[in-house]
Amino acid sequence: MTTGCTTDSPVAAPAPHVLVVPYPGQGHTIPILDLAGLLTARGLRLTVVATPATAPLLGSFLAAHPGGAVRALTLPFPSHPAFPAGVESAKGCPPALFGALIVAFAGLRGPLGSWLRPRSGTPDRVVAILSDFFCGWTQPLTAELGVPRIAFSSSAVCATAVLHSLLRRLPTHEDESEDECPVAFPDLPGAPLSVLYRTYEEGDEVAEGVRSNFLWNLDSSAFVSNAFRHLEGRYLEAPLADLGFTRVRAVGPLAPEAHDAASSRGGETALSAAHLCAWLDKFEDGSVLYISFWSMAVLQPAHAAALAAALERTRAAFVWAVGAAATLPEGFEERHAAAAASGRGMVIRGWAPQVAARRHRTVGWFVTHCGWNSVLEAAAAGVRIRAWPMAADLFVNARLLVDELRAAVPVCWGGLDTAPRVDELVRVFELTVAGKGKEWGDLTARAMELGSGGGCAGRRQRQLVAGGGGFGPGAPRARGLHTPYSSRLKPAKPR
Repeated sequence: MTTGCTTDSPVAAPAPHVLVVPYPGQGHTIPILDLAGLLTARGLRLTVVATPATAPLLGSFLAAHPGGAVRALTLPFPSHPAFPAGVESAKGCPPALFGALIVAFAGLRGPLGSWLRPRSGTPDRVVAILSDFFCGWTQPLTAELGVPRIAFSSSAVCATAVLHSLLRRLPTHEDESEDECPVAFPDLPGAPLSVLYRTYEEGDEVAEGVRSNFLWNLDSSAFVSNAFRHLEGRYLEAPLADLGFTRVRAVGPLAPEAHDAASSRGGETALSAAHLCAWLDKFEDGSVLYISFWSMAVLQPAHAAALAAALERTRAAFVWAVGAAATLPEGFEERHAAAAASGRGMVIRGWAPQVAARRHRTVGWFVTHCGWNSVLEAAAAGVRIRAWPMAADLFVNARLLVDELRAAVPVCWGGLDTAPRVDELVRVFELTVAGKGKEWGDLTARAMELGSGGGCAGRRQRQLVAGGGGFGPGAPRARGLHTPYSSRLKPAKPR
């Protein structure tokens, strides 16, 4: 006989809540969302910050995690006098305004703080913040709330550490007139850095904001990098202290295995992965060049014209993914349009299913600006690289690939300022198409070796997530940088 009494079931505690703050650029947003996906698999709840312009990048991520485990927090893009209205991301942003974009985006600190504070002490409180290393301004928020902040870098560990070293110490060369003189790092051979740090001017609002933004990263609880040991082993072992981070966790390469998931990571593609792969199927194994450059800037018209002319003078089969705003020589795009695609070349205007392309058996070479995400995807696929760095840390990445790892061959070192000669590009591509001899065989073997090293990513990622990844109280703080500099360097002078 029942008594009619009922017993209340215990209410399950809500899953820990983590705030994810991507930087507004595809090359930053895509990998941090890949990492965020691992956190949801561990049972964490996520809120991902976006602005109206970047919210579409979250579409496939939100669709892949239904049921309320992931939600978007869309906030208006902050206005700033140094940054033009209507621009909300790195896509199409001129290089001269990159610093202003960093400072303008930091204006979200106030609105985010207003969103976070009322949740403190409630079941919906945020227990940690995972943010891009371009969002160092989130560090003061975590300090105020008493929760850890994990800084995420989508760049190489080496290049990231060098950037922080420069902005902390502000070294200058003895000869102030040598504006293009690189800074030497005795402990980082083969990795000279361009003069990005010289944009700092004491007292300038944007320059000081950029510097403070990155220096806040040095107080983060942990640093997670989209890297792996086969690529950066020497920077992930003994030199860790010199590179400035006491806890660097390498979890790369971050990329989904499924072609459908991979192709949608940057938003809607200009054509389907199935369409592209069907076209690639008609070529011999390893015979196709895949060409793609910086998503954050438009390829200069002179560079595009030289590349187009060279491609039409060679025997190389190619796929060239160009930005929506890129200017190509008259008639070139029509002759190689993806809709026709009856010849040996295909031009894809807009976002391409690049992961699927680089994993295809016929793609043997990748002509790239050496952005870190592109390097990782090529390495994971075992594809040989033709290095064409354009700016910023891209030269550091290219030197790592060409000089240290010997897994890439340079196309051009002129960057954005100097367009290559067409004859030289023709020579480079003809050698690429020939692709015979011991040198090419060694390069192929090295590319495959790097790809096999990326296969350990799943284990590293599971270890990160299983250990909480630093997403909890009591995570240690990272110490500052102490990279040794050449004795020829001295502190920067006020300007």
